[in-house]
Amino acid sequence: MGKIRVAIAGVGNCASSLIQGVEYYKALGKNHPDRSLGLMHYDLGGYQPDDIEFVAAFDIDRRKVDKPLKEAIFAKPNCTKIFNNNLPDFPVIVKMGNVLDGVSPHLEDYPDDRRFIIARKKPCDVVKVLKQSDADILLSYLPVGSEEATAFYAEVCLKTGVSLINCVPVFIASNKSWADRFEKKKIPIIGDDVKSQIGATIIHRTLTKLFEDRGVKISTTYQLNVGGNTDFLNMLNRSRVKSKKISKTEAVQSQMHKPLDNENIHIGPSDYVPWLMDNKICFLRMEGRGFGNILVNLELRLSVEDSPNSAGVVIDAIRCCKVARDRGVGGVLISPSAYFMKHPIIQFPDEKARDMLEEFIQGKRER
Repeated sequence: MGKIRVAIAGVGNCASSLIQGVEYYKALGKNHPDRSLGLMHYDLGGYQPDDIEFVAAFDIDRRKVDKPLKEAIFAKPNCTKIFNNNLPDFPVIVKMGNVLDGVSPHLEDYPDDRRFIIARKKPCDVVKVLKQSDADILLSYLPVGSEEATAFYAEVCLKTGVSLINCVPVFIASNKSWADRFEKKKIPIIGDDVKSQIGATIIHRTLTKLFEDRGVKISTTYQLNVGGNTDFLNMLNRSRVKSKKISKTEAVQSQMHKPLDNENIHIGPSDYVPWLMDNKICFLRMEGRGFGNILVNLELRLSVEDSPNSAGVVIDAIRCCKVARDRGVGGVLISPSAYFMKHPIIQFPDEKARDMLEEFIQGKRER
């Protein structure tokens, strides 16, 4: 089947967990009893974790730029858990990316080990680097609110023919004008805003569907999230979280027969707690009326290591994107986007999206 050549924009916690994880499963080998632990698919379309190769990386932090990838993923301000530091010497040096709106000004008020520090370097020629690396796929792990920067990398993909997996809540794959451009060029794209394996959004969606299916009418709900990584620090600038709130809210509203009024649903990042590091805590409340108009209340607290939680989804998204490239399928990959992303171009219930994904993998569904 060959290898899957992956480039990364944003060498943060999510990139660190993904790279550690790919090498973790490679080291286990095909006969290890835990080879599938934590994976939704060990073999996906003929591709296994050891088929993924990282061939290029872009960042703007001076502690990462010009550093070997195996060192950069552990550099500050990254703070996710290190579960695999036995990494090979990847033939990848992190290149200086385009800053654009990727760094919020308010980060200047925080200690160096918690924030981004922009390297004083000229941005590289990203198009040239991607072409030289022969990348199949570019992963966007840019900070929330990076509208201009995300659009820049999307344009790069259109210029180079490289597929895009947009893991951030900037609407590219779910925007018809962008989607049409990728369709015209026959370039596969998956997006937008990656779901975690067992995260706040997937649990909130599942419980919402359960309430609806069991005849309980939801009247109010909230989802409050706190954490201590750079993602939560970045989102203290509320002007950067508009699309994030839209993405998470629509993901839940889409599971209801009749969406709630805005004043009755609140979903979004709530605060930055430095000592939590990459641990994310979700507080979820749902209120509804059941049989006889009797009140039903549900409260849930979820604690997860944020970045590995999303890596378990992205490792499948990478392989789905490569399967589409192998088949000559371009444009938005409807089924993978619906299952892997919070804000796909078309929303489906998760059980339906999973069935569609399996049909896609088996070649029974084109996109």
